[in-house]
Amino acid sequence: MIAPVWRDALAGLCALLIGIGFARFGYTPLIPVLVEHDWLTPSSAAYLGATNLAGYVAGSFLTAALARLAPMPLLTRVAMAVTGGSLLACALPWGFVWFVPWRFIAGFAGGILMVGAVPLLLSRVPVSHRGRSNGIIFTGVGTGIIAGGTLVPALAGWGPGPVWLGMGLLTLLLAALTWRQWDGKASAAAPPALTAGAARLFTWPIGLLLTAYMLDAAGFIPHTVFWADYIARGLNRGVTAGGLFWVIFGAGALCGPLLSGMVAERLNFHRSLIAALIVKASAVALPLFSQHPAALTASALIVGALTPGVSALASGRAAELAGMEAHRKVWGWLTGGWAVSSAGVGYLMSFLFDRTGSYNLLFAIGAAGLFTASILATFARPRAAA
Repeated sequence: MIAPVWRDALAGLCALLIGIGFARFGYTPLIPVLVEHDWLTPSSAAYLGATNLAGYVAGSFLTAALARLAPMPLLTRVAMAVTGGSLLACALPWGFVWFVPWRFIAGFAGGILMVGAVPLLLSRVPVSHRGRSNGIIFTGVGTGIIAGGTLVPALAGWGPGPVWLGMGLLTLLLAALTWRQWDGKASAAAPPALTAGAARLFTWPIGLLLTAYMLDAAGFIPHTVFWADYIARGLNRGVTAGGLFWVIFGAGALCGPLLSGMVAERLNFHRSLIAALIVKASAVALPLFSQHPAALTASALIVGALTPGVSALASGRAAELAGMEAHRKVWGWLTGGWAVSSAGVGYLMSFLFDRTGSYNLLFAIGAAGLFTASILATFARPRAAA
């Protein structure tokens, strides 16, 4: 019999697998299949990716307002079901205009699941288990990357339709399996919230944490957007090698959040977040110094692990600073700010790469952003703690 705390964590894992793994990262390996079968042009496929991110930004910022109109468990269930429906709708080859609203809706639902579902579950978890539970929940991102990376090659021979259908049906299955787990209220195990200054929730430490988390997007873009292309064309090692290193990235994302959570239970979220940002910066910079397969493997694994790992630690740190009662609101700020930053950095890096053709410039910018984020995270603490 699985203990309730771990059932909650597994339900959160499925929520992020659906909202981030399938609805967002599942699209990345599908792009060449869509272009090859003339469902989309390369430029329209890129615009659809941006549309999905725009929906994610909107969902992140509007979750708090929606939660005042309907209970968060209901919103979570609706978001999971709607995501499944949007993926099934994309199985119809009706062109770019048909895809736009469905990709936006998938992104919007992903924002709700990230901002709303995670705090809902963490509010039920005892403090002693929060780091590990947080890690299990964010493992859903890596699970989705691995699942999507496996599903696309397996079904690509039949065209994009079966791939969309496969992701949509798996989404609805996971939603059904976890449906009952979204019942219930927050546990009394939640610690006393640091919300005496609710009117002043946006404090100096929260502002620094938000800025640090937004800078994390600089380290996110080079590997999640350009990594496979860097391996395949930049290093002339072919598409197969590029796909292999994307799977390695996904393997890191699969185990990173849980390991980060276990470390956080020992060191606390503050120290763990600082260390994670420094290690991630070093891994992003690693291809600047060596292109040996071992170095590239280490870079893919570490950045893959700390892409959702940093999110798990930032979520836990937000709970430490604001308390569980205010966690949803603060986590909404962090998620929305990160989404906006990642979109801006993504466009900036695309522009720079178009002008220079330099992958090294992108890795350098990413590493610099992460090192800066680690400094800001160091000072993101209340004055009494300092």
